[in-house]
Amino acid sequence: MGRRHKRLKTASELQRLMQWHYASLRLPRLGRPLAWVTSGAPVEILRAMGVAVAYPENYGAICGAQHQATALCQQAEAEGYSPDLCSYARTSLGAIFQPHAAPMGGLPKPDLLLACNNICSTVVKWYEAAADSLHVPLFVLDTPFIHRELTPQMSAYVLTQLDELVEFVERSCGRRLSAERLRRVARQANETVRLWGEIRAMCRARPSPLNAPDLFVNMAPIVVLRGTGGAVRFYRHLHSEVAERVRDGVGAVSEEKYRLLWDNIAIWPQLYRFYNYFVNYGACFVADTYTGAWSMEIPQGDIMKGLAETYASVYLNQSLEYRARRMIDLIKEYDVQGFVMHSNRSCKPYSLGQYAIRRMVTQETGIPGLVVESDMCDERAFALEPIRTRIQAFVETLESMGGSHTTQPVVEGTGVR
Repeated sequence: MGRRHKRLKTASELQRLMQWHYASLRLPRLGRPLAWVTSGAPVEILRAMGVAVAYPENYGAICGAQHQATALCQQAEAEGYSPDLCSYARTSLGAIFQPHAAPMGGLPKPDLLLACNNICSTVVKWYEAAADSLHVPLFVLDTPFIHRELTPQMSAYVLTQLDELVEFVERSCGRRLSAERLRRVARQANETVRLWGEIRAMCRARPSPLNAPDLFVNMAPIVVLRGTGGAVRFYRHLHSEVAERVRDGVGAVSEEKYRLLWDNIAIWPQLYRFYNYFVNYGACFVADTYTGAWSMEIPQGDIMKGLAETYASVYLNQSLEYRARRMIDLIKEYDVQGFVMHSNRSCKPYSLGQYAIRRMVTQETGIPGLVVESDMCDERAFALEPIRTRIQAFVETLESMGGSHTTQPVVEGTGVR
């Protein structure tokens, strides 16, 4: 497993930033309220209203990476919650029931909850359960599913709810929305999105400067610190380092032979170990469908209307045909030879339909797709030997199809074409 290059120089900066974020949630906030939010929530509004924000899903990923999630899931199951529920939800609820057993003592108690069902419907029931346990108010933002395209009626429906969200925060916390502060937060969110998009685009280079674990780890600030100056500063530094790797021809995987696409959330407890099985064959995941889900730029003009359009159009709120087309586009853009789909036991919206998507993608591109069954946090769903066997067979398929591509992207400066 020695093919991988040394870790990014910005890794220590990322660690300090995330430690600061979680520590700051516990500091006396001088009257600043705290909200727990889902990953698809319009956090810019909360930040503009002076509300601190915590993401239980990100906390769940941390618990998974630290091999603490399974025990917390079992705690939730002991309270009557089904093992078939999302492991982020079970981890979060387990930490509520037994905070002393959770990393960092769990998340601090919130003053309000905000759930948006654009990612899944489970979050609504999860947050209802949390609201009941913590005795705090909950706001649910409903987004219509986009079967073909976002319509003006859909946007208007979500926009009305954003106005109601502002009123909810005003009633719950006594905070007012500043138009100027909202514009500033939106600018910083868009700058973060731009930088993250350019960083991911640099992986078109051969060899790719980043592999899937790099992308998954470094997506954290664009989730939990979206709209902040801290996220902008970090991604500027990461952008410079990745651009330097591209200029110097430094790859995340030495002797890069296969370029792959990943679909779905990472297997957090096995993050490096799992991907190193591919690294041993010279395979690098140069693109994925998950870390780009936060590359949501707010359109210019009316910010509230732009937020309504942006958060109604997230990746998981769209059709299987859209998702297949997105994968096909990534395959072409990043010169990919195969794709791997994580059939994630926890995330039904992401996983249901993957076999249909695999068929559509393979029919149009001619490249093979592998499906591996596991879970993003619950280690009881990870079966090592069957997965290793499937990976080996998949790589043999890639080899039989002719090995690595010979097309070389043109790289100039910090950009990749």
